[in-house]
Amino acid sequence: MKKNFFIIILLVLVSGGKLIAQQDPLYSQYINNPLVINPAYAGLTDNLNMAVIYRQQWAGFEGSPQTFNFNGHISLLGNKMGGSLMIVSDQIGSTTVNEALAGASYRIPLNNELTLSFGLQAGFANYKINNAKLNPQDPTDPLFEGESNEFVPQFGAGAILSNDRFFLGFSMPRMLKNNFNTGTLQSTLYNQHFYAMGSYIIFLSERIRLRPSALVKVVKGAPLSVDLNAAFIIHENYQVGALTRNGNTYGLFGQLLWKDKFRLGYVFEIPTGKSVGTQFTSHEITLGMRFNVLSFHSNTSVFSF
Repeated sequence: MKKNFFIIILLVLVSGGKLIAQQDPLYSQYINNPLVINPAYAGLTDNLNMAVIYRQQWAGFEGSPQTFNFNGHISLLGNKMGGSLMIVSDQIGSTTVNEALAGASYRIPLNNELTLSFGLQAGFANYKINNAKLNPQDPTDPLFEGESNEFVPQFGAGAILSNDRFFLGFSMPRMLKNNFNTGTLQSTLYNQHFYAMGSYIIFLSERIRLRPSALVKVVKGAPLSVDLNAAFIIHENYQVGALTRNGNTYGLFGQLLWKDKFRLGYVFEIPTGKSVGTQFTSHEITLGMRFNVLSFHSNTSVFSF
């Protein structure tokens, strides 16, 4: 990456020998798989559920964010508990963050319809900065010498209140603030992110449902982020919708459920002039599958789609 643009970015981030923290990976299909931001979702689909996500942010913009996420979760103990595993690789510019997280959840029925789910996850993250990808004006500047490689622990928690029609979740998937020092450079690797997400299903007819949803993200040192989206679910097998993020990005998405086991989702986003300009679109693809592997498993959960 031999662009002076990224040098400018780094110089903006570095102030008084202090490096600004890494952000969480960005996803747009979280409403169909909240596990990526909330460990309490583990097992909530009453089956074994696995997915692979690839996101290219601002395609064509050199050094733009790229995210790969593999995740799986399973319902256990008569659908009373859940277990999960998530592996993430997030790259932006010269920085790569690799994570491995394992989680568990427990469900408490509040009445015949309402369920409260709690979840915890723990693991580690590897932060790697490869300065060889940069082309600084002064190659002898110690700030840009060599490679930084740091392993740090991760711990997260979340809660979900839900029934057949609505979903309300709160989470902090990475609760530990990570720091390290490299000589004169004091670096904050990560600041905690807090998420609040809600959705509601409106039955328009026997075969068509409307699901509006919202996500609010709060993180120190960054503006409040608000996602709004709405999707039509047709015949329980097809899903189409639209989204906006802070009024700066707009997108369309769709998902197909095939043979009641496999799903394919795609998101296309266009930023506005308030962001990086309309020439750099974003793309997110999800491949998922679900199976009944235990006697109490089923594909009838409202969250299985």
